[in-house]
Amino acid sequence: MIYVSGCVGREPWVQQFIAQASELSQLRRTLKLRLILWGLHEHVDVAQICLSELATNVIQHVGQGTPATLRLALSGPYLRLEVEDPDARALPTLLAVSSAVESGRGMALVDALSDHRWGVVPRGDSKVVWCELAVDASSASGHANGPRVRRAEAILDLYGSWRLPRGGPVPGEGSVLTKAVAEEAAIGVMADMLHWLRAHGFDPDDVLDRAQSHFEAEIGEVV
Repeated sequence: MIYVSGCVGREPWVQQFIAQASELSQLRRTLKLRLILWGLHEHVDVAQICLSELATNVIQHVGQGTPATLRLALSGPYLRLEVEDPDARALPTLLAVSSAVESGRGMALVDALSDHRWGVVPRGDSKVVWCELAVDASSASGHANGPRVRRAEAILDLYGSWRLPRGGPVPGEGSVLTKAVAEEAAIGVMADMLHWLRAHGFDPDDVLDRAQSHFEAEIGEVV
């Protein structure tokens, strides 16, 4: 397998979703998978909190069932999250957090977690609420080369080849997976494993947490 620029791609990612409480868990899980794939596992918790608050803001102030869009991108030392909804009038407000205020705390939390790096961009009949989280740019661009990485590459090469059009590269014959194909193949492998775990009575979230713990421990040993 050959990766363009020597690593799995980290191009901006877009996810359509319906703003309702029942969708938030899956949205957070998908974000977690994406950040792990990007090598930003240590930023998963904060990013999930910010995403939850931005999505909840749409639910509360625009309405349940509103179609919305999540965009995720790396820009230098920052991870940028954007949530777009079709109501340019319902703008988020930053309120002082106090025991007397039960609502409106969401953006205060986002403000604190993002070091005040957030804002609103009107777009005609829609708006984008965004925030940026400081990340270690070097951790998002490295590509280790060890037994686990080589095994993963073999799996992705096979899995990705199933998605290539006929006439494309053949596994084992100098096949080339572009960043986009490799990334989607990795997500496909992980998502299929989660389906397998659920089908056999396991808790996918628990397995994900344990896998992340193992990963972080091994990365710590290397460092």
